[in-house]
Amino acid sequence: MVFKFAQAFISKYREHFKIREGAEKWMLDMAGLATLSDMVPLLGENRAIAYFGLKVLRKSPRPGLQKLLAELRLEQKYLTEDDVSFMLAPRLNAASRMDDPARAYEVLTTENETEAGTLAGHLSKINDERKIIVAGIMREVKKNFTRREMREVVVVGNPNWRVGVLGLVAGKISEEYERPVFVWGRDENETLRGSCRSDGSVSVVELMTEAKDSFLEFGGHELAGGFGVLTDQVHLLEEKLCLSYQKVKRKVSPEENFYDVKCDLGSVSMKNWREVERLAPFGLRNPKPVFLFEGVRVEGVKKFGKNGSGEHLEIIFKDASKNTAKAVAFFASADSFQAPLVPGALVNLLATFDLSRFRGREELRLRIADVCYPNNENAE
Repeated sequence: MVFKFAQAFISKYREHFKIREGAEKWMLDMAGLATLSDMVPLLGENRAIAYFGLKVLRKSPRPGLQKLLAELRLEQKYLTEDDVSFMLAPRLNAASRMDDPARAYEVLTTENETEAGTLAGHLSKINDERKIIVAGIMREVKKNFTRREMREVVVVGNPNWRVGVLGLVAGKISEEYERPVFVWGRDENETLRGSCRSDGSVSVVELMTEAKDSFLEFGGHELAGGFGVLTDQVHLLEEKLCLSYQKVKRKVSPEENFYDVKCDLGSVSMKNWREVERLAPFGLRNPKPVFLFEGVRVEGVKKFGKNGSGEHLEIIFKDASKNTAKAVAFFASADSFQAPLVPGALVNLLATFDLSRFRGREELRLRIADVCYPNNENAE
């Protein structure tokens, strides 16, 4: 909205304020950053803003952006939509979750190199603190789940939980337990507030609308939202939302193991990667193409991660034609998929292309979407 306003303003007052031709194009870095950081369909004008926004981001002279990229060891000229969504955006969002939203504005607008470096370091620090807090809440949630029934809609909360991180918690629970999730805490005004995420089966806004008498306020879109809940209603909320779930229109689940193209590991080439990249940037409603590699053998499994954490996997696969390919799975274990990843296992692999430029070394690999048994009919 701000970018469209700026476009219209410049168009009307260009001559009056002597604004140079094309000046608004250099604002696309921020418009692109916002679009790629949000859960909006990358279609139509959104796609155009994201596409050209990335081009400007790769050349942007903003000191704060450059310092953030340096913190992340990302080369600006190769910045991708994944870098923005999974690395830049979380650090900028950490400002509002853990500190003051102004810190994110300041790092993107400062022209002072020293201040930019200080702000970028601060955002990285509080983002690490945010991860620790979320991990702690998730441990508490999982402990709670061992003692309770899992219903169609999950509501969980604690007045001591930090409200700013609850959207992340809700997203993690929804992804792992595959159902809509509402998580609440208590804010600085002693009001019970929270965030909700959908697993894609139903709109959280429709759920809340159906149970509106339980809320002080609510809003959002189909997949994510926020709410304030009445104190005397919070412990009845799960029951009411489960009743809502039975009333609202639900979506039919897509085929479990969807893929776009069936091929062998010999197809993992820079030539094919360049063809796929012509469809980028990828995101909501424009997902990365998923490739099915049938009957591939797990040759080796290795763990890796920051400071030896072992939170990620690197796997070598080989097909019947002796083609091999490296694949990675982030924040996953050998048992995270339908078929376990053990050396010697014969599996069907569902994956997307992934070009790594870690430490300046270019390497084409696969990013695992799922792994299943070769005789699994759902993978056909």
